[in-house]
Amino acid sequence: MDLSEFEFDLPEHLIALRPADPQDSARLLVVHGDGRLEDATVRDLPRYLSAGDVMVFNDTRVLPAALTGVRPARDESGQNVACDVNLTERMDARRWRALARPGRRLKESDTIIFAEGFSAEITGRHEGGEIELCFSLAGDELTDALDAHGAMPLPPYIARRRPADALDRETYQTRFAGEDAASVAAPTAGLHFTPRLLADIDAAGIVRETVRLHVGLGTFKPLEAAQLEANRLHEEWRRLTPEVAAKLNTARAGGHRVVPVGTTAMRTLESCVDTDGILHAATGPTDIFLKPGDAVRATDALVTNFHLPGSSLFMLVCALMGTEIMQAAYAHAIASEYRFYSYGDACLLLPT
Repeated sequence: MDLSEFEFDLPEHLIALRPADPQDSARLLVVHGDGRLEDATVRDLPRYLSAGDVMVFNDTRVLPAALTGVRPARDESGQNVACDVNLTERMDARRWRALARPGRRLKESDTIIFAEGFSAEITGRHEGGEIELCFSLAGDELTDALDAHGAMPLPPYIARRRPADALDRETYQTRFAGEDAASVAAPTAGLHFTPRLLADIDAAGIVRETVRLHVGLGTFKPLEAAQLEANRLHEEWRRLTPEVAAKLNTARAGGHRVVPVGTTAMRTLESCVDTDGILHAATGPTDIFLKPGDAVRATDALVTNFHLPGSSLFMLVCALMGTEIMQAAYAHAIASEYRFYSYGDACLLLPT
């Protein structure tokens, strides 16, 4: 596979650093399977769907996973070291994988203090520069401490341009997020859905269901040759309940569409579907990697933001719509100055 097919040039000023206000006023590019393009807004979504269609949202909650702390001096002649820590993957109630700076000045068995009564010991190292942290708190106490002392883990293309602030606590969390805070990135297509838009969707007779996939930092990493060769991505935990699987199967059997909101919801569904297009309940990790040529069996339409060039997510939308159509759609979006990435505008992809 030639990765250059999935590249495009994006002017830097089109990277959105803040969401539209209100968030449902973002622009919406409607992409049809025959290549037709329509410029709309996110609030127009209900008119492109029909009563009985099912929108599937990822209800994961983003954890304030960006921390600052201090590694105390190891001896009287040493110095305290200020540290920036970004949690990447929950291992259990007390342990997380993380990225930390300055990595060279942090060793196994070091302790990082984040606040009084809130610290973590470095208990291991992993590939890609990740460290393993064992916190002094566990479970709900750890979640509360992160909520009190952490900041929202903005994607690197935003964090390089501005720090996270109090406003991101509201704008980088979906309105329908559940209680299980384990994501270190938002399911960003869901950020557009205000209470007003959700009410409009309900009034149109469009059904809403939820799945859960805890989003990891791997979503922002460039593709590696080994991933292409293995046809697998980073693992992320996901859940499709028996009740939701049954409702989606019934809807499709009745001629209605299943419309994931975001690539995380789509990857959850596509990881739980058999070759006959029947969805089955599942809980646990998935490393599904969808690219052109792969069968898409559980997705009839998709709401998604605009993705990074050369990324697995751009390859995913090309798997659904075709690479030529998506490259043309993105060229139109760039020429029309749509806003890109996590806080940017959205697409509605309608393959048929």
